[in-house]
Amino acid sequence: MAQNNLIDVAYIARLAKLELTEEETSRFSDDLYQVLAYVAQLDQWDTTGVEPMYHPLPVFDALREDTPGTSLSNEAALSNAPAQEDGQFRVPKVVESAH
Repeated sequence: MAQNNLIDVAYIARLAKLELTEEETSRFSDDLYQVLAYVAQLDQWDTTGVEPMYHPLPVFDALREDTPGTSLSNEAALSNAPAQEDGQFRVPKVVESAH
């Protein structure tokens, strides 16, 4: 496909920090061109007045009402903690520095 030259798959792979062989680069270039050609076909349809869809099916909020209820006491919550200090869970440090 002649238009594959317009798609720099090797450059895109470097941006994504992927290492591709020449064979993979060629194959993915063909695949990407086919996807873009399919998407280009969608331009033939008149979508004037069609609301954008964020999901192919209707989505209904399935969350429960956020109402206060009973909860564990601080002592009960910490009762099985492997380590605690000053009424809080003690966990190992995972971030060396925020800077």
